[in-house]
Amino acid sequence: MTEPKPLRVGMVGYAFMGAAHSHAWRTAPRFFDLPLAPQLTAVAGRDPERVAAAAAKLGWDSAETDWRRLIDRDDIDLIDICTPGDTHAEIAIAALEAGKHVLCEKPLANSVEEAERMTAAADAAAARGVFSMCGFSYRRTPALALAKRLVAEGALGEIRHVRAQYLQDWLSDADAPLTWRLDKSKSGSGSLGDIGAHSIDAAQWVTGQAITGVSALLETFVRERPVGGDFVGLGGRGGADAPRGPVTVDDAAVFSVRFDGGTGSSTAVGVFEATRFALGRKNAMRLELNGSKGSLAFDVEDMNSLWFYDAADEPNAGFRKIQVTEAEHPYTGNWWPVGHGLGYEHAFTHQVVDLVGAIARGEQPAPSFADALRVQRVLAAVEASAADDSRWTKVGGA
Repeated sequence: MTEPKPLRVGMVGYAFMGAAHSHAWRTAPRFFDLPLAPQLTAVAGRDPERVAAAAAKLGWDSAETDWRRLIDRDDIDLIDICTPGDTHAEIAIAALEAGKHVLCEKPLANSVEEAERMTAAADAAAARGVFSMCGFSYRRTPALALAKRLVAEGALGEIRHVRAQYLQDWLSDADAPLTWRLDKSKSGSGSLGDIGAHSIDAAQWVTGQAITGVSALLETFVRERPVGGDFVGLGGRGGADAPRGPVTVDDAAVFSVRFDGGTGSSTAVGVFEATRFALGRKNAMRLELNGSKGSLAFDVEDMNSLWFYDAADEPNAGFRKIQVTEAEHPYTGNWWPVGHGLGYEHAFTHQVVDLVGAIARGEQPAPSFADALRVQRVLAAVEASAADDSRWTKVGGA
């Protein structure tokens, strides 16, 4: 049997998201028969000692202290971007122009203008057989992928209501210190872009409809936080006596939306909420759809389950739970016996599987940068509406 050609990966960034991506690149070829063989060729970070340690720990063959070196290297085929949003555009555009495939974490950029430039670069590169994808990993959760399938098959009929929440609580302590996620110049926005972007993408993807307008509120509950402290990743505490600096992003986003109806005859309405102040909710990314024939509900905190209601069932039957662990369910047949659930990290593995397959077939992977640009435009409309007393705001390009 012929060995698959290598796909040599260079990753930029090695913290929380870099660890998740590294695990996925290592794991995917061990559980799926891939047409290309991922090789963890090099990881880049600014601190020589820390990036060398990360390379050793996460399984990368070498380390660089400048992402530009990854792009210059002839032994790298794909650039995986796991850095704060303010760096995405520069890295992605340079990589695509150099003929490297790109996987970029979400949200795609910090502004619509940056996302438009990235999409233009991606379209030009695709014409040369160089592909790009944005990492909305929850699309690869088996239960959410099954929800997409059920909607496409017509099991819910015409979609009428969409309810989307993403609830976390890791910032609820007012003495949790400042990080790049709380600096608008680096992150672009707060809960809106960090977690709300996932809900926007999931809602548009599962329904097959685009959001055309929004009315929004943004709120920052804690406007100053301690500078420094022992914060690493999600959590940590800076201390009440530490000097404080300004929080320049939203802590919570709440917005109503209208969808375009997709190929159906009716337009759905939706309500979205994103917050990192929902005490007791650790990672509750929820999506509920109500249609003319049925409903479904999903929550990442119960990620191996999909709740489905069929209006043709007996009266008062209510929702029934689908345990999404059967071999015929999306992705699950390559993993464990029936009933043995998957976790957060598996979505990143499935992301690698789909990306590698698309590259090998010479097809545009999904979600494309153009898909991610549509999310970016919704984010911008939410911010514009919130800044204008929640005035109804059309989504650009809709």
